[in-house]
Amino acid sequence: MAKITTRTRDGVTIVDVVGGLVTGEGDSGLHDAVRQALVGGATNIALNLGGVDFVNSAGINVLASSHAAVSDRGGKLKLVSVQPKVQDVLSIARLTTVFEIHGTEDEAVASFA
Repeated sequence: MAKITTRTRDGVTIVDVVGGLVTGEGDSGLHDAVRQALVGGATNIALNLGGVDFVNSAGINVLASSHAAVSDRGGKLKLVSVQPKVQDVLSIARLTTVFEIHGTEDEAVASFA
């Protein structure tokens, strides 16, 4: 189960994810964090995946559904510090064209301006 924390920087909600993004029954941490950010009025959300070393198909589904939920509310969701293994999975799933991916948190935060 991944450890999820949320913070705000320059008007951007940063969701830090550490561990494997392998969701299953009873593990909806990332989805819940994004939903809470939206309920709190966030429109600019960056998922910091620098600490994610593995993602499975359910984790990919959570990323995609989170992107859809944010987009449906007129917001933007971007990925930050995606590790090579996770990048490979996103490429295989053809999601690199869906997500805007930034190498650093500074770049991601600046991109919302």
